[in-house]
Amino acid sequence: MKNAATPSKALIYAGLGFIALLQLLPFYFGLTTASKPKTDLSSPWVFPGEIHWANFQTAMQQGHILQAIGNSALVTVVSTVLVCVLGAFTAYPLARRITRGNQLVYACIISLIMIPPLSVLVPLYTLMKDLGGLNTHWGIIVLMVTGNLPLAVFLYTAFMRSLPVSIEEAATVDGAGPLQMLFRIVFPMLRPVTATVAILAGVGIWNEFALSTYFLRTDETRTIAPAVAGFFASQGSNPGAAAAASLLSVVPVLLAYLFLQRSFIKGMVAGSLK
Repeated sequence: MKNAATPSKALIYAGLGFIALLQLLPFYFGLTTASKPKTDLSSPWVFPGEIHWANFQTAMQQGHILQAIGNSALVTVVSTVLVCVLGAFTAYPLARRITRGNQLVYACIISLIMIPPLSVLVPLYTLMKDLGGLNTHWGIIVLMVTGNLPLAVFLYTAFMRSLPVSIEEAATVDGAGPLQMLFRIVFPMLRPVTATVAILAGVGIWNEFALSTYFLRTDETRTIAPAVAGFFASQGSNPGAAAAASLLSVVPVLLAYLFLQRSFIKGMVAGSLK
């Protein structure tokens, strides 16, 4: 049995390695392109002997990539925290008090997941213009929170319904008030689903492009996705600088994953099990 299993494992590892290489290939092409001057027309398979750092300098100075990374970090962190907090508070009564009214509210919230954001672009743009939210960080944060909140409520509600009610009843018998029970008993048990919500919301907000393109049009407020797209469109004759901007936008996400990969994997596994 051991000898029969070895070739199949080797095929599995070979397949996984091939898929990994396909995933890494665009990054390699981006790295080789960003490392060459625009006069170098050699194949993207060939890595240059010396890195052309001027492309990265052009991306930072003319593309305002570092400022865009800072804007994205601010919007992502604040929006993700608000999504987790508001999602947990909203889901608790929906999970514990299953009345007809709560079921109707829950169905309305879940139905919002199916609505494409761009289908409500015109009324949303008019509303944000009247509120003074165009080209502001708080305006895009409001949009990101409202856009990600339905999925967070769905995940929190499903997770809370799987938790035993007897724990909360025991805390009530011991004299815990509603707020004490919520903060000391319920919220600590939500760590796995909170990690899942934070990953899904954080990655989605960092990579969000459609709404940010319309609502953030100044270099001072623009996030990383529209900033890279705009710089790429303006640097058609200099693909090296455009590739350098794309690589710089990946660095924060890559560093966050390297430092938080254990939490990411635990959160995704726990969320899938529940």
